[in-house]
Amino acid sequence: MKHPTRLAVALPATLAVVLAAGIPATSATAAPAAPAAATHDTPGHGKDHGTGHGKGKGHGHGTGQGQGKGHGKGHGHGTGPDKRLRSVEIFSFSDFHGHLEATDPPFAADVDPTQTPVGGAAHLAANIDRLKGRDGITVSAGDNIGGSTFLSGLFHDEPTIEVLDTMDVAVSAVGNHEFDEGTDELLRIQQGGAHPTDGTYFPGQTYPGAQMQYLAANVIDTATGRSLLPATSVRKVNGVKVGFIGVVTPETPSLVSPSGVSSVRFDALAKSVNDAAGRLSKAKVETIVLLMHEGGSQDGTLDQCTNLSGPVVELNSRISSRVDGIVTGHTHSAFNCTLTDPQGENRPVVASGDWGRAFNQMSLLVDPRTGDVVKSRSTATNHLNVRSTPADPEVEAVVKKWADRAGPERAKVVGTVTEDITGDASGNRGVETPMADLVADSILFGTKAPEAGGAQIAFMNVGGVRASFARDTITNGEQVGEITYEEAYKVAPFGNLLVTVDMTGAQIKAVLEQQYVPTRGRKYLALGVSDGFGYTWDDMKPEGSKVSGMTLDGTAIDPAKTYRVATLSFLAEGGDDFTAFGEATNLTGGPEDLENLVRYLQANPGLTAPEDRVAGL
Repeated sequence: MKHPTRLAVALPATLAVVLAAGIPATSATAAPAAPAAATHDTPGHGKDHGTGHGKGKGHGHGTGQGQGKGHGKGHGHGTGPDKRLRSVEIFSFSDFHGHLEATDPPFAADVDPTQTPVGGAAHLAANIDRLKGRDGITVSAGDNIGGSTFLSGLFHDEPTIEVLDTMDVAVSAVGNHEFDEGTDELLRIQQGGAHPTDGTYFPGQTYPGAQMQYLAANVIDTATGRSLLPATSVRKVNGVKVGFIGVVTPETPSLVSPSGVSSVRFDALAKSVNDAAGRLSKAKVETIVLLMHEGGSQDGTLDQCTNLSGPVVELNSRISSRVDGIVTGHTHSAFNCTLTDPQGENRPVVASGDWGRAFNQMSLLVDPRTGDVVKSRSTATNHLNVRSTPADPEVEAVVKKWADRAGPERAKVVGTVTEDITGDASGNRGVETPMADLVADSILFGTKAPEAGGAQIAFMNVGGVRASFARDTITNGEQVGEITYEEAYKVAPFGNLLVTVDMTGAQIKAVLEQQYVPTRGRKYLALGVSDGFGYTWDDMKPEGSKVSGMTLDGTAIDPAKTYRVATLSFLAEGGDDFTAFGEATNLTGGPEDLENLVRYLQANPGLTAPEDRVAGL
């Protein structure tokens, strides 16, 4: 971790995250143009990746596969029983989402029966560094940023990028959440420049961009026909050229505000990977690792592979055998599998869960004469990011710097609850929940005045509600039942705008029917509804006929009558495949969602959990 601590100038006038997700940014300091072509970058990219990624505090006299008895923090260059082979150690994680501080709970008991305390960026850095030595490299499968914790999201995820650079994370796939604020903001994150709205956060220090290279082989700029960011990156690890390919789920346009990604298309994964692998092979790069922000899930514990399911299974069968290992993400699940590639050889296919609570170590043995991986000897292990390992001081200092910058704003009390109000994206997104209904109430609160949109009904997707309100949870020394600004931020971290539109009763029904879409990644995605609106959901009825009995304030909804409906810009643009919103007309813009939620909490102290408003959902 040789990079100097980077500072970035003046807290935004409003500490809310005000840039609407997906609204293209226009900057006082514009981000540089996208790369002209998808090419492998050269080893180094601001760091000496050609000589390993350890801290270099002693190199030792290694034995075995490079995990020797070195002096200091080094791990020597032993290559195992076969002296001709070189060990390449790939350390990976995904779905970090800006979880910088060591405040997260353990994994669920079925994933980690020991319930070991885990998490925190400084511990993650230390635990990886303890194993990595000079034979290793650290990478990510995406969603490093977006949907982030308060500390990172308040500063548009610049803290997370600084932490990842301090950890020497070399390359990463883009995840869908990297596109939360649109392609322009993603390019700023990669290439640097002041945020177009909030500027800089420390005097005289403009955000320099990520030294970590984002990869996006299947994200194509429709104007140029080239990938938005490089498709591949080649790094030397223990003297071996390793080619990395990065791809993201093609469902991304339905997971972020479509307007923010309107200038790009998301191509099919397997073909994009195979094309990139072919180019690497032609360039004499034979050791290839895929970073794929798409995945699956399994029924076992952290380091098992029991009943693996999801897109990764079919994708593995179609991804070229040139790819020697696959690091996945997106599903927030953990698994450690060895699957068969199209040529019948073993291939590690791994995922390490979310939030930096665990990481994977993939060990490849390479014949340096050919660059080929001896696939029969490839192994992988998921490790818990245990907090018992002393925190890395450099990363700890970066986290503290940003925590001090956030100051007292995070502890500001903005509302109160008298009981737990639960039901967020971490649970079942296919059912009506009290939290989603409460956020829908807040949307109606901010849009019902004639001058604010004249809304009569409001909808909120459960998946967009990122946290719940727990009465007894104390985050910043507040009293029981008090809700802080940080807790409000955790509920609404995406910076969406509220909008109000005209919709007929028939169009409203069409939107509600799209809570079930059999071809969607998650077939069921429920909408919270505002007070006064209700209906019946009958899941035994066929697709398109599950909704009946819609009422507003006790009066039946008229299919031909026009109503004013408020929701997030994300949904209004067809996010989560709620494409029926596309029939709406007469759009009126509203406030940013977090700002509006805070105002609602301030105006409604002593909140309780809303009663059910939808029968059967």
